[in-house]
Amino acid sequence: MSTLDIFTTLSRYNRWMNERLYAVCAEIPDAERKRDRGAFFESIHGTLNHLLLTDKLWLGRFLADPFPVESLDQELHADFDALRAERERTDAVIIEYVDGLDEAAIDRKFRFTTIVDPAERAYILRHVLLHFFNHQTHHRGQLTTLISQAGHEPGVTDLMWLPGVEK
Repeated sequence: MSTLDIFTTLSRYNRWMNERLYAVCAEIPDAERKRDRGAFFESIHGTLNHLLLTDKLWLGRFLADPFPVESLDQELHADFDALRAERERTDAVIIEYVDGLDEAAIDRKFRFTTIVDPAERAYILRHVLLHFFNHQTHHRGQLTTLISQAGHEPGVTDLMWLPGVEK
């Protein structure tokens, strides 16, 4: 399996997990989704927003179409259905972006300016993509805990259960 195959799999895993978790979250009343549970982004809703915001931030960098961000805890959508619809659109763009990459592209230096400590950085794109997908997984792990605290079952989250993964 090539590095590109890994990123292709991770982009589809991202979409698959988001579809599954949003389906569970749709069963949770809005007030419960927004209840502060002591998480880094306070609530289920806050964590969903952060994941979408950072994915859009990175996509803006990848596509040279900056996504304006005020802070990393900025609420993009207060309405769950709007948040979910934007998540679906964003996941499609992530897959399209990854599908358009080649080995030469992921081996190039990628320059961007950080939000937390505004300075230009340069990393090989494959490392930036690893961070991008790892960040998603990290916060989805927090999200599954928050969903469980709300009394709901997030279901299996292992990549090996992604439909189409070779056995």
